[in-house]
Amino acid sequence: MQLSESASHTPGTVRPGGRTARTRAAVRDAVLTGLAEHGYPGLTVEYVAEHSGVHKTTVYRRWGSVEGLVADALQLAGEDSWTPPDTGSLDGDLRTLAREVTETFGDAPAAAAPTAFVAAAFQSRRAAEALHDFYAERFARCESVVTRAVERGEAPVGTDAAAVVRAVSAPLFFRVLITREPIGTPLADQSAAAVAAAVRAGAYLPAG
Repeated sequence: MQLSESASHTPGTVRPGGRTARTRAAVRDAVLTGLAEHGYPGLTVEYVAEHSGVHKTTVYRRWGSVEGLVADALQLAGEDSWTPPDTGSLDGDLRTLAREVTETFGDAPAAAAPTAFVAAAFQSRRAAEALHDFYAERFARCESVVTRAVERGEAPVGTDAAAVVRAVSAPLFFRVLITREPIGTPLADQSAAAVAAAVRAGAYLPAG
């Protein structure tokens, strides 16, 4: 569900396409590697050109700057085929979503690139907009989790799906990005259980 699912995937595992798609994927992979190794402040067009095999002039012409590279990498991450879990229960779906966060952000090497994306959003307007769009699209995909829960009688009609997904991941990201504490399956399950209970109580219905 999270950025971790798309931004940390194995380089080269993209949908087939023409030369343009392959070039874009190679550049994206170089951006991910550069972010993981050097963070946003240390990422350069020269680094991306060298590690992607794409000429620097081409990189500048198509992406313009490091901001453009990061924004496009995020956009490409959002074009994956990820679908939200369908375990048969709201509790199971939320637990799976939360565990997806811990599986990547709980592992320092795997978390390097997606964490750098978040950091970049604080330093670049274009990166911030791209990150916002990435999660907005992810929240839209997750509407099915709440829709199914409503149909099963596990959630009130009108429950805000985006608010539910934010609530599940919020305590995990707080530990990863703010307090720098470890996260794992127990915390993921605790967060999911708390949110599921809040959903049933109507906590995520529109105010008023």
